[in-house]
Amino acid sequence: MRVGVTNMGSLAFFAFALLGLLGASHAELQLGFYDHVCPQAESIIQGFVKEHIPNAPPLAAALLRLHFHDCFVRGCDASLLLNSTKNSTAEKNAAPNLSLRGFSFIDAIKSKVEEACPGVVSCADIVALVARDAVAVIGGPYWKVPTGRRDGTVSLASEALANIPAPTLNFTGLKANFANKSLNVKDLVVLSGAHTIGITHCNFVSNRLYNFTGKRDQDPALDKFYAANLKAYKCKTPADNSTILEMDPGSFRTFDTHYYTNVVKRRGLFTSDSSLLTDSTSKSYIDGILSGSIDFFKEFALSMEKMGQIGVKTGTEGEIRKVCSLVNY
Repeated sequence: MRVGVTNMGSLAFFAFALLGLLGASHAELQLGFYDHVCPQAESIIQGFVKEHIPNAPPLAAALLRLHFHDCFVRGCDASLLLNSTKNSTAEKNAAPNLSLRGFSFIDAIKSKVEEACPGVVSCADIVALVARDAVAVIGGPYWKVPTGRRDGTVSLASEALANIPAPTLNFTGLKANFANKSLNVKDLVVLSGAHTIGITHCNFVSNRLYNFTGKRDQDPALDKFYAANLKAYKCKTPADNSTILEMDPGSFRTFDTHYYTNVVKRRGLFTSDSSLLTDSTSKSYIDGILSGSIDFFKEFALSMEKMGQIGVKTGTEGEIRKVCSLVNY
């Protein structure tokens, strides 16, 4: 009997351990994931953001965009931060990501967190937390960021090209792209509102201004007076790829609903902005945001929470990188 009890106990322990392993490999994100293993992690991150973003508010938009571009390729696993290797071109070197900024900001925070808790906090979680904290510092919405993401080990430029929605997409393309990430039309509309902050460059809109259909014409969906102003004072030639444009002119440092006002006036810079008016459901959300019947900050926060959980790696998947730009060896 004694032997039998021992064997049963061993089997029970084995089953429990196996369930634990299975649970670890399929774990879910949770608020306060680091509370017991690195309790100061989130305060270190938030403190760094609060110290530096007020001195460079436009960087908040860059950090938010970094999070978006990361999540849309292989999920929110910081694969965007990995450097290219001799045998493979990484996401950060793909065309949609060449204008991204904020990598050194993430690296600086990672160094501080590693100093406090070596090998514990993932780069993926840092990217997600920094985006939230940076937006909050400039007066934008604050959203919940459950943690426990792990870092991916693969980064391919070709996947960035295939997954990141281009500014030239029409509504059908945008809707399909977001649907592939389990995001709906409301998510599409409110996340597009991130264009209320930040900058872009003329090369992203020159086609709309100078050669929309290949006949040296202008996009009729773009307000002609706004287009004329852009041509006269900003994007003076089709070849201009360096002049900076405010995404939300007159309000690009402020997280507000002014972006939607511009879209309704046909002054959204990108084709993807203008396309939001071509679908009745999308337009109804815009109307609701502008009328106040839809709380933009609340809905943006909810969509960010949703986006931040796209394809996450948890448990035993991936790794916790020591340096965000390099896989562990």
